[in-house]
Amino acid sequence: MRGPGRGHVGRRVVAIANPLPTETSRGAHDAFIAADVGGTHVRIGLVRGSGDAGTPVHVLEYRKYACAEHAGLGDIVQDFLAHLSLDHGRVTRGVIASAGYALEDGTVITNNLPWRLSLADLRTRLGFDDVRLVNDFEAVAHAAAQVDASQVLQLTGPAIAPARGPTLILGPGTGLGAAVWIPVGARAVVLATEAGQAALTAGNALEMALLAEMLKTRTHVPVEHALSGPGLLNLHAALCAVRGAAPSGYTHPGQVTAAALSGEDPLARESLDVFCGLLGSVVGDMALLYGVQGGVYLAGGILPRIRDFLINSSFVARFLNKGTMREALERIPVKLVEHGQLGVVGAAKWYLEQQQED
Repeated sequence: MRGPGRGHVGRRVVAIANPLPTETSRGAHDAFIAADVGGTHVRIGLVRGSGDAGTPVHVLEYRKYACAEHAGLGDIVQDFLAHLSLDHGRVTRGVIASAGYALEDGTVITNNLPWRLSLADLRTRLGFDDVRLVNDFEAVAHAAAQVDASQVLQLTGPAIAPARGPTLILGPGTGLGAAVWIPVGARAVVLATEAGQAALTAGNALEMALLAEMLKTRTHVPVEHALSGPGLLNLHAALCAVRGAAPSGYTHPGQVTAAALSGEDPLARESLDVFCGLLGSVVGDMALLYGVQGGVYLAGGILPRIRDFLINSSFVARFLNKGTMREALERIPVKLVEHGQLGVVGAAKWYLEQQQED
């Protein structure tokens, strides 16, 4: 769903969590690795179960790595373990949250990673007893509904969902990821999706022109071809062509957002506006497709960087613009989650639940 490294150029990490005391007992409370592997960054934590249903995961140490600066995930995990600030004992287990499909041999097929990801190779290289894979947005879904209220921004709908039901977690990053959290009795199941590969649809004349421009070079335009970091670049390039303007030369989505937010490039600003409108329409479609009642969480990716722009964009209007279903969508809370460790915490929570079922 989302996900870009050649040789190890250097180590760029950000440590943001305070270490907690270790425990000596083995089992569910042992420290283990949880990594959220995206196309641009790998977020990795040393975590352990807490035994507390309200806060089931403690993050002992946490760092963020740039994918392009490392030859593979094995290098990143080894570097992380080598630079732990405290001795947490021997680490022998791990869980990896990543987009894509896992083959029987443990190799992961994904559109957006810059290097091969193999659980078997990782287990052998690190000497781990157990390494498991979970879909990246499935992991986020396990954590999103439990973030503190101070870490979310309400975009539309009531503060609390009027009904307990499926919850959609979605986010544009290097690709577009989406998962659905479905309550089943006292537990829940999570439906991982490849929604980012569904066909992009247009909602107005400009979007139809942009889609037609994109179809000149490909027979299938997936949602994430427009709604992702690279997708923003694609939108801007298509908009330049539709408007008869010279290509901008932008090579990174951050350049488009910076030019849009500063007001120095009207086409960049229009591209970002189209991005937000399309996002609202797609999220509304998914809410209807999956029967969402419990809420929508927009997680991670580029959205926190355009937070204020998103609030003032056509996102909400397009989300609600579903004909007779508007009234139903008005009852769904839509929130922007601003928790950098969400994928790591969710992967760890999923792993602990898997252990309980083993």
